[in-house]
Amino acid sequence: MLNTISVPIIQAPMAGGVSTPALAAAVSNAGGLGFLAGGYKKAEEMREEIVAVRELTDKPFGVNVFVPSEEDVDENALLRYRQVLEKEAERFGVQLGEAKWDDDDWEAKLAVLVEEKVPVVSFTFGCPSPDIIAKLKDNGSFVIVTVTSTEEALIAKQAGANALCVQGAEAGGHRASFRNNAASHENASLLVLLQQIREAVDIPLIAAGGIMSGSDIAAVLAAGACAAQLGTAFLRCPESGANPLHKNALVDPNFQSTAVTRSFTGRFARGLVNRFLIEYDKLAPAAYPHIHHMTKQLRKAAAQANDPQVMSLWAGQGYRLAKDMPAGEIVRLLMEEWREMVQ
Repeated sequence: MLNTISVPIIQAPMAGGVSTPALAAAVSNAGGLGFLAGGYKKAEEMREEIVAVRELTDKPFGVNVFVPSEEDVDENALLRYRQVLEKEAERFGVQLGEAKWDDDDWEAKLAVLVEEKVPVVSFTFGCPSPDIIAKLKDNGSFVIVTVTSTEEALIAKQAGANALCVQGAEAGGHRASFRNNAASHENASLLVLLQQIREAVDIPLIAAGGIMSGSDIAAVLAAGACAAQLGTAFLRCPESGANPLHKNALVDPNFQSTAVTRSFTGRFARGLVNRFLIEYDKLAPAAYPHIHHMTKQLRKAAAQANDPQVMSLWAGQGYRLAKDMPAGEIVRLLMEEWREMVQ
């Protein structure tokens, strides 16, 4: 499947409304591989987006879904965090959501992926069972598992994945680690991780994490990747569904850096450093998706109040290089830069 795309560029699936059908189709139409993000959607919403992409392109595209894993949560720490956040909820005039676990409509989404015969399916936050992967492959899907360590890579290969998406520490958004623990965000930089995993497995690797330019693409291909996956590079595109405040923050001099935090969702994720991250980062326990649900209305209210200081502004380390131009033009520009590097 990966050798059927004409350029080695994959648009990262970005949950929360960023990865629209228009964005996925634009990247696929430009010769890359566009992706829909199934996370935080009901299965039928995901199906509607699959149908929408097919109306915009006849090229291959992918759909990403979250793998559910119910881990132990410190209920007392979660309650304390909720109490701390009450002042923020009062400030915006909203109620904090219920801190609950759910499986993100897992079984129903798997059924949709099979029924719709999605060309490429990727998984984040874990590795599905060999039976699930085999069913998708037998149905014609190319299956990718996102990994952040050699250990995870070996598990995914053993389970039958066609390829691995190797996520380095530079990546924006959630760490894709299988386990939500204190060490899960401390993995190696992308180039180091690529080389480690290349030594351990013999299936295709897709590089992800902080890739923003043609020279970045050249570097990861030289390190053994078959393609580069970019998310932040597409955030400012007109096809991106990112909130305008989020897009503007990427070029706002008031936002000077990124950091990894679990203050917004209970799982480590890299975003622009804002007031919420600074004040609550050390207080948030490992509790995903509990804290995601708890802060959802708070983050929504902040966006409605035009307050980016209480929004989850996910971004990779190279965020300043994100360009405000159509996605297809970004793909073409990246390929021009890449060709200049390898000539």
